[in-house]
Amino acid sequence: MDIRNKVFNEDCIEGTKLKIPDNSVDLIITDPPYGINGDKLHKHYNRKESFVIDGYTEIPESDYPEFSNNWIQQSERILKPGGSIYIVSGYTNLVHILNSLKNTKLKEMNHLIWKYNFGVYTKTKYVSSHYHILYLIKKGKKHTFNTNARYGQEEKNKDNGSMNYKDREDVWIINKEYKPGETKNKNELPIKLLTKIIQYSSNEGDLVFDFFLGGFSTAKVALGLSRDYSGFEINTKSFEHHYKELQNLEKGHLSHTLRIPQQDMLFSQGEPWNDTDLATLKDKYEKLIYKYKTKRKVIEELSLEFGRGRFSLTNALKRVGY
Repeated sequence: MDIRNKVFNEDCIEGTKLKIPDNSVDLIITDPPYGINGDKLHKHYNRKESFVIDGYTEIPESDYPEFSNNWIQQSERILKPGGSIYIVSGYTNLVHILNSLKNTKLKEMNHLIWKYNFGVYTKTKYVSSHYHILYLIKKGKKHTFNTNARYGQEEKNKDNGSMNYKDREDVWIINKEYKPGETKNKNELPIKLLTKIIQYSSNEGDLVFDFFLGGFSTAKVALGLSRDYSGFEINTKSFEHHYKELQNLEKGHLSHTLRIPQQDMLFSQGEPWNDTDLATLKDKYEKLIYKYKTKRKVIEELSLEFGRGRFSLTNALKRVGY
């Protein structure tokens, strides 16, 4: 069965067992029910429910361990070797997700924190304004991680810090999206967050899967970034509304929103130094240090000429006596 660019209005656990083949998915991004009376979340947030699609299916707390174990077992089965999974979770039932993951051979790469712009108001404890994002891979093949998909290695911010390094830190500050007057689901992941995950952990043409489609955000962004999509949504009202929206979107419609990283100049990064390279480096260094007087400026110019980073150049200079 061809599952690419197909979505299903049914229970994700039983549906995945029947419809999704082993080792068929490149990337899973999913935001499972939190098991905290999600159907009553509007009582904690100052939000009108008139534009929110009803029919939200919550998981009883007593069922959450078994529920987590069942869908996570399926995620391990359908992921390709080298595929990645990102699980968005609140704190309350995070322990059950972690315990279920321990029953798999998926390898944890990062425990990310997503800091958003508002939390549930409290008087007797600290305000919670973050979610957890668990990032894991299926071993057996080199996993996709596009290190320079968003920023080149040498791009600097106004404080001369690495933009690439900053973007790949494990705390993400991304605001939730406000959609006043728009029909929506109770919880929808922001386009910016989904875009970031998809850029780093997939390539064009890959299959991106979501067990709990909700507002179809994962599918819409995957399509917008020229990936294929698939997934499940049990709520018929939500499925019918968002499926129509999905059908009106063109593949690649978000591509124009992506920034183009500056091309890295480290064209020789990772290559071994030979004797000729070292001799040339020594000669260049002696001429440039006489010209610039400061080692930092010399390293910058040598980096452009030799296509290597500061660390590599520093070690090579030590080998030739500097």
